[in-house]
Amino acid sequence: MSYTLEELASDIRDTLNANPGTEGQKAVCAHVSKALKDQDFVAKHMTERAPDDDPREVLYEDPDMGFCICAHVYNEPAHGEPHDHGSSWAIYGQAAGSTEMTDWRIVEKGNGENPHLVEPERTYTLQPGDACFYDIGAVHSPSREKPTKLLRIEGANLDDVERSNIAAK
Repeated sequence: MSYTLEELASDIRDTLNANPGTEGQKAVCAHVSKALKDQDFVAKHMTERAPDDDPREVLYEDPDMGFCICAHVYNEPAHGEPHDHGSSWAIYGQAAGSTEMTDWRIVEKGNGENPHLVEPERTYTLQPGDACFYDIGAVHSPSREKPTKLLRIEGANLDDVERSNIAAK
């Protein structure tokens, strides 16, 4: 039987209610991995996008806790700049293809209009089934050379979250 979006949302909610801190957020990765390994789940929720469509689609937004389950479908190469998720945490889950992720270290804190300056700390590749947790303030950048599908859990809808001003040193 296929893992449903409703079951994933319920599992995330139960996990975060049982442990609302960082350890609970990290534990959500197991549920994301379960969804990523379910080909029916991936086929149903990570459908192809037209070239002009936003690759991100909010599949579910929890009305009480505020977390979002988002599908990201990239048909073309995509290279993200170093960024954080502001006051939110996030989990990136690889459903298809691969994503090269780079974690960045802040070497000089910004202030006002001056950005945080960062330098690369570690680079690794997310493969199908992998789920990786990014805590509040964690600076990272994704790079995709071929079509990819991702499931991203956002601690809060990132449409409504101000992110830090960051520049590579």
